[in-house]
Amino acid sequence: MTDKLITMAHGSGGRSTGELIKEVFAQAFDNPVLDQMEDSAVVDGAGKIAMTTDSFVVTPSVYKGGDIGRLCICGTVNDLLMRGARPKYITCGFILEEGADIELLKKVVASMAETAREASVIIVAGDTKVVEGKGEIYINTAGVGFVDEGVDISSANACPGDLIIVSGNLGDHHAAILSERMSIATSIESDNAPLTDMTLKLIDNGIRIHTLRDITRGGLGTVAKELAESSGTGFEIEENSIPVNPMVKDFCALLGLDPIYMGNEGKLLAIVDSEDADRALEIIRNSKYGENACIVGRVCADHPGQVVLNTEIGGKRFIDILQGQGLPRIC
Repeated sequence: MTDKLITMAHGSGGRSTGELIKEVFAQAFDNPVLDQMEDSAVVDGAGKIAMTTDSFVVTPSVYKGGDIGRLCICGTVNDLLMRGARPKYITCGFILEEGADIELLKKVVASMAETAREASVIIVAGDTKVVEGKGEIYINTAGVGFVDEGVDISSANACPGDLIIVSGNLGDHHAAILSERMSIATSIESDNAPLTDMTLKLIDNGIRIHTLRDITRGGLGTVAKELAESSGTGFEIEENSIPVNPMVKDFCALLGLDPIYMGNEGKLLAIVDSEDADRALEIIRNSKYGENACIVGRVCADHPGQVVLNTEIGGKRFIDILQGQGLPRIC
């Protein structure tokens, strides 16, 4: 990493973020659990426990379809679910800048409580600090969940022959946040949602899930590339199978955006045994927030560590991790 100062690109979820994590945090905190670089860490306790932590700085704090309160619960719960854990407990720490609106804070807290009930988690501890600033609200969370015996879901487990499922339309959250900032009138709403229902139904129905990942900053392209590298396999994705809301497609065309790199806060990528793929797709489509799920590609032995997008016009495009800044403060 050649950068000497933190830039907004370091928060994009793309290559700069990866370099910052690898060269600063991973070197200092090196241990076998953290080195796996999963969405949450599965550790031994009274059974297997998954733990995760996250911070939320989204701007604006309230947007179409959600707010920072709903977002922080969804993001924490989903990280636990991606390791096959059953989310149970959450802590929250508030950093409030001087001048923050108390009525806005009440709205955010009420949204957190409602979303926690939906996700079947309990907020068990918290903290508040007030600092100088311009009235912003930031939230840090930690989450704990429990992993059933025999469940082993990891980014390293993808196998040639597996099929890749995306749980719904991509780019909604990114487009909702950006349209608010640019004062572009649209009816696009964020997809921020807890994925408890669909994930636990997949597990409880015995679907052979090899890998789960929520598709957040950096979008499908970044997530797929990271998973291909982690598993040492190749991915092939069909561009015309990727689900995108027509309004988001138009929004992307207007601004020159690529949905494959747009952030989401209520979508997952599931890599499952090919024999279970149709049943998995049916379960997701019949679950809350999964009605637009699609099989978008497959895992192969060719081009290990690479992602190939088969384009709508019949070409092939190698997909890399998001380069540059992306959209800052999206979560």
